[in-house]
Amino acid sequence: MFTFLWRTFSHTFCMWINAFIVCVLCIAWVKKKTLNSNEKILLLLGCCRIPFLCFAWVYHFISKIYPNFLLVHTILQLLASFATFFNYSNLWVSACLCGFYCIKIANFRNSFFIHLKVKIDRIVPWLLLGSEILALAISIITYVLNETLLRNITSTSQGNFWEVTIRKDKQLFSSFLTSGFVFTTSFWVVIFAAVSLLFSLWRHKRTMQTNSMKDLSMDAHIRAMKSVLSFLVMYSINFLCLVLAIIYTTKKENIMALLVSIYLYAFPGVHSLILILSNPKLEKALLKILSCVKCEFFSEVGTVIEDGVHAKCWRFTIENK
Repeated sequence: MFTFLWRTFSHTFCMWINAFIVCVLCIAWVKKKTLNSNEKILLLLGCCRIPFLCFAWVYHFISKIYPNFLLVHTILQLLASFATFFNYSNLWVSACLCGFYCIKIANFRNSFFIHLKVKIDRIVPWLLLGSEILALAISIITYVLNETLLRNITSTSQGNFWEVTIRKDKQLFSSFLTSGFVFTTSFWVVIFAAVSLLFSLWRHKRTMQTNSMKDLSMDAHIRAMKSVLSFLVMYSINFLCLVLAIIYTTKKENIMALLVSIYLYAFPGVHSLILILSNPKLEKALLKILSCVKCEFFSEVGTVIEDGVHAKCWRFTIENK
């Protein structure tokens, strides 16, 4: 019960955070008629996370109320496949964002890197399209593996339960293998981006100390490093959670499985919140909304207090009369 309540709360929080990002960027898109590469990646990332959270919550809700329906109704397998597709899209688009920060901000004299820096705005749409196609392909493979599992369970007799368990474990291992591929590739992209930015920052700082100059790009380096390092920490925990999920997936009730579930479902919201705080436009919009909510709240509280004071004065006047 606690797991379900936590998932409901975390899904609601994460959906609101990502919906905020999508709304702000869509409004900017309508006003400017265009978006830069960073905003395109953030918009696609928010659009991937919202349906992922919706499909994942619906799947978990139905699996808790009607657990046997997962073996009968194909629609639930489709829900799981959609959630898998958007989750893989989320991971790879996040990795693309880290790679974009690295190419855009890091300074290297390599000719290939300079070519990427010049062409990055043209490469980003194709990179995002490739990420979505790859996520779709792997989610289809996962769906086929799940369908094979259902056929094996259906075709196996009820008395031969041991054989069903073995087949199910093999199928789970195959599913986790595909998930591991997605996590590993995106994880390596984030590691490469973090190391490259650290090396570029170190070189840039040494050059500034030698020339005794101040450069505004230092702030850009530090801002990007904060974002990428936070992504690296979260991806490291994500990878650890995948390993723990493989270990504890066959156990129904386990504290470790609960902790893994809590983190995995909080990841999209926390990650998006970091993105908001590291983006000046999104941070400004969030502070503006919070200030409006704060003013509205205190005005309502002030009205209630004022009404209470007037009521007490009126009651005191009536009693004296």
